[in-house]
Amino acid sequence: MWMAYIIIFIILLVAELAYFRIADRFNIIDKPNERSSHSTIVLRGGGIIFAISIIVWCLCFGCASTCAATVINYLPFLIGLIMIAGVSFIDDIRSLPDSLRLVVQFLAILFMFWSMGIMHWDLWWTLPIAMFICVSGINIINFMDGINGITAGYSLAVLIPLMLLNGDPSTSSGTAHGFIDESYLIVAILGVLVFCIFNFRPKGKAKCFAGDVGSVGIAFIMLFALGRLIFHTGDATYLVLLEIYGADGLLTISHRIMLHENLGQAHRKHAYQIMANELKIGHVKVSLLYMVLQLAVSLGFIYLCPNTILAHWCYLIGISVILIVAYIIFMIKYYPLHEAYLKSLKNGNSVNK
Repeated sequence: MWMAYIIIFIILLVAELAYFRIADRFNIIDKPNERSSHSTIVLRGGGIIFAISIIVWCLCFGCASTCAATVINYLPFLIGLIMIAGVSFIDDIRSLPDSLRLVVQFLAILFMFWSMGIMHWDLWWTLPIAMFICVSGINIINFMDGINGITAGYSLAVLIPLMLLNGDPSTSSGTAHGFIDESYLIVAILGVLVFCIFNFRPKGKAKCFAGDVGSVGIAFIMLFALGRLIFHTGDATYLVLLEIYGADGLLTISHRIMLHENLGQAHRKHAYQIMANELKIGHVKVSLLYMVLQLAVSLGFIYLCPNTILAHWCYLIGISVILIVAYIIFMIKYYPLHEAYLKSLKNGNSVNK
């Protein structure tokens, strides 16, 4: 079995290198601007390998009689993944209307729900809630893709705990065991590791960026696994596996609403962006910080939190409160540096005029 995974890793590595040639040939690049955290032109869309990894998983494991039935059950999800990654890739090349991307996201999520087996009337009341959470989650993960390594590192910090929950019935959350095919998670991790080779690097050293196709694609892949876990256990507190991104993303959105900003406009107000840009902390260090924080939160939930609904909710709420307080303290102390940066941009533009 491990030989199969080694072969898949090689296939994915070759596919990523082939994409680089295509991106270079057709000028699929990311040019820096005043709101970017990079200063050089970099190939965009390297995160297409995440969707390719799941397609390769379907092709490889779909040929095995023991896995064929499982893969067939995942086909609606695969259709949704191709839809959402395809539109995101086009958006990386030329900008598409937000309304079109949202429509495709909703349709893709419906295909995901079909694979999860929740598209029936006795669960109708869960669909709007689950739909809102998934669309929000996809876009928050997309918003958080702004420095080298953060998408790859954080994805590993989500996929590894999911694999632990899926494969180890001895954990404090042992009821989660067997909610998804293990090979799905392993191949997804292999795709992330291939991307890490070219992106998890210091500022200015990345060979490629994930692009929307990468951040949206991996979000869809992770949310599918997380959704299966939640519906398998009936426990929504497993959303704690996305706690760090959720806190930074939702609190930043709230902050921007307070500032009366257009939420669709690019910005550099996330805590990780202020760390990387205003505080000059290296991209790899910031990405590792987010990765380690999420792993600590998730592993604490899996191995230390008692396996009861009350304990799970107390853990989720407690961690959320801690992160909110930490975010507020961080912004009070360091957001003035970002304001000074914005002021310097405004003064520079006035001089140019």
